[in-house]
Amino acid sequence: MISGRKDGPLMKSTSPPLSRASRIAIAVAVGSLLGCICAFLYPDGLFHEATSRIKSSQASSVSCNSAEKVNMLKSELVSLSEKLAELKKEIRDLNKKLQLAEKEKDQAQEQFLSLGVQRKAFPFGKEKGLRTNPSILPDESINPRLAKILEKVAVQNELIVALANSNVKEMLEVWFDNIKRVGIPNYLVIALDEDIEKFCMSKEVPVYRRNPDEGIDSIGRFGGNHAVSALKFRILREFLQLGYSVLLSDVDIIYLQNPFGYLYRDSDVESMSDGHNNMTAYGFNDVSDEPSMGWARYAHTMRIWVYNSGFFFIRPTTPSIELLDRVAARLARDPVAWDQAVFNEELAFPSHPGYIGLHASRRTMDIYLFMNSKVLFKTVRKDSSLSKLKPVIVHVNYHPDKLPRMKAVVEYYVNGKQNALESFPDGSEW
Repeated sequence: MISGRKDGPLMKSTSPPLSRASRIAIAVAVGSLLGCICAFLYPDGLFHEATSRIKSSQASSVSCNSAEKVNMLKSELVSLSEKLAELKKEIRDLNKKLQLAEKEKDQAQEQFLSLGVQRKAFPFGKEKGLRTNPSILPDESINPRLAKILEKVAVQNELIVALANSNVKEMLEVWFDNIKRVGIPNYLVIALDEDIEKFCMSKEVPVYRRNPDEGIDSIGRFGGNHAVSALKFRILREFLQLGYSVLLSDVDIIYLQNPFGYLYRDSDVESMSDGHNNMTAYGFNDVSDEPSMGWARYAHTMRIWVYNSGFFFIRPTTPSIELLDRVAARLARDPVAWDQAVFNEELAFPSHPGYIGLHASRRTMDIYLFMNSKVLFKTVRKDSSLSKLKPVIVHVNYHPDKLPRMKAVVEYYVNGKQNALESFPDGSEW
């Protein structure tokens, strides 16, 4: 009988099986050991090198794109900088204009306030606007020599002033002879050449000759009536700056009374008129007829004959000085322009688009007291009532035969020769 095989002691395990907790502990220990080994061998990590390669690749791509974007941004920045510079320039220009406007506003406000305290309007029919601008402060520093002469000559800061060169020597003598006869003390001749200066001194006539000025002196010595007439606007400015009111006079004028007793002094400019009756001298409503307009064929216009730039009283005010500056500037730009036309345009034209009008007050002198030669020869000498009136001055402005008519006026009004004016025609003979 065959018996079964039996394992020996070496073939059979005698250790009990491991528990679940033991196996986990062993796994953790092995993992920790492996982790320490990896940390020692790869201090930057197992995937650091791969990550670095990926990042390097991405950075290269981004760098390429960024360069293009930077260039675009730089271009846009340059463009924006240029636009910003333009905007800054426009802002500066606007600020300058704003400051100028504010300055003009402030000046106007100061001028208004200087005329009086602001108030409410008076009742209906009682309100009267301001007519007389205040005089400027005198500035003797601009011409000390002239200032000393005017201190001696002027009466209450007023005087008659005439410009003359050798071309009008005979008329000048008749002019100042009649001023002396009337007894007017405050007058001055501005000599435009040496001959007139010596002539006035020999006749004991107050005279002033300006310091040498090449441009002005050439006009003064050789210029005709119109050239000399234009020159006066530049010269008169100094008188006003010194604080004096001037009765500007041409030399073709006969003085029969002292004019200072007949001035109103309520305006910047007080001038004689070239008008020959009340309508033309003081203004009238003139109707223009244009039949093609049908119902609106009649248009009303306001007309006045011009002021005579050879005889006017001008006060030392801001608008008066601006008037002289404007006229002198225009005549300098246009040598063929007539000073009387420019003088009247600056006084009359209102502000309109592209032009700022002169804000000067003006008064028209009485045409029968401050008489032009058209009024005298065409009307007065033929009217028994008007011929009995004695004017303050007679200005021989409408006639070229000035000297004989001036002498005839003296004969008629001073010496009482009733037929002294009869030989002259109303107008001039060509």
